[in-house]
Amino acid sequence: MEPFHTVTGPAAPLLAPNIDTDIIMPKTFLKGVDREGLDVGAFNLLRFADGKPNPDFVLNKPGYEGCRFLVVGPNFGCGSSREHAVWGLSQLGIRALIGTTFAGIFNDNCKNNGLLTIVLPPETVAMLAHYASNPERNTFTIDLAQQTIFLDATSEEIMFDIDATRKEMLIKGLDPVGVTLEHADEIRAFEALHKENQPWFF
Repeated sequence: MEPFHTVTGPAAPLLAPNIDTDIIMPKTFLKGVDREGLDVGAFNLLRFADGKPNPDFVLNKPGYEGCRFLVVGPNFGCGSSREHAVWGLSQLGIRALIGTTFAGIFNDNCKNNGLLTIVLPPETVAMLAHYASNPERNTFTIDLAQQTIFLDATSEEIMFDIDATRKEMLIKGLDPVGVTLEHADEIRAFEALHKENQPWFF
């Protein structure tokens, strides 16, 4: 996974509540045996109409090219547990989601796939959405090590909390398997000692 250190880019507002994984990644795009092409699937029914970009969808509007962050409504990612939703967002270039609440399984999928989720109070999310709604003032910089969101338009910094283990995984670009492999030497030592002490088991 791509490590997350400091990321700068446009933020877009997507504030409808209860945006579920069917909206994030329609079932049509779940047929493949790999993860290819899921960037096209992300928000497909909103981004496209009759096969053409929908000019009314925020990510298709001028000033949101190369969008890196979404300021989202409550309970974002509810619905089915499809991990494809997170893969598609990542392939689309989204590095972080900022909101008040995220659906549990979706949030876990984000953690395991390098997508940062930031939980903030409603009034702070509303303020960030205000800036994200203006393509002339929508550039944010997220510094994960410092746990800050910097608003280029006002030079304001917003602090956020994050679980220490999750933070380390994101900074190092590790999924759960990668975290386990960091302890490979200890695992091998345990296996060798276990084999020595219980040879009959083997």
